[in-house]
Amino acid sequence: MKKFSIEFKWAVNFSIASLIWMIVEKSTGLHDVHIDKYFIYSNIFALVAVAVYFFALLDKKKNFYNNAIDWKQGFISGIILSFFIALLSPLVQYVSFVYISPKYFENFIQHAVANKSLTLEQAKAYYSVNSYILQGVSNALSMGVITSAIVALVIKTKK
Repeated sequence: MKKFSIEFKWAVNFSIASLIWMIVEKSTGLHDVHIDKYFIYSNIFALVAVAVYFFALLDKKKNFYNNAIDWKQGFISGIILSFFIALLSPLVQYVSFVYISPKYFENFIQHAVANKSLTLEQAKAYYSVNSYILQGVSNALSMGVITSAIVALVIKTKK
């Protein structure tokens, strides 16, 4: 496990950043009064996510590979980071929707139905803890692999 302690540390950092982001969204009204702007502003978190991957792989490069890392090593480290983030994701989702924003799903269901973008049944299926946990794990793995590939290309040691 010591071999992957850097990835685990950064997965915890990513999870904390996700929780802070939820607090920011909730406190700025994106989960209720400004719900119509949620899909515009929530995507800004992608910049935070990329930054976490960047600093995580730099940490791995500096403190594990002695400042010499190739693309494959960085990519594998990023995949391991993604795996740890995916493992922590259900806990992050639970804390987010039970403690930080308990009316999140109720508000989004009402918004989707009022705007006729989803039927009530569709909205209830999509905006649920189980659905979001599955999405969180899936997104952590899929977007994590893509982000890992790109960041590993940027941080690899130049010859």
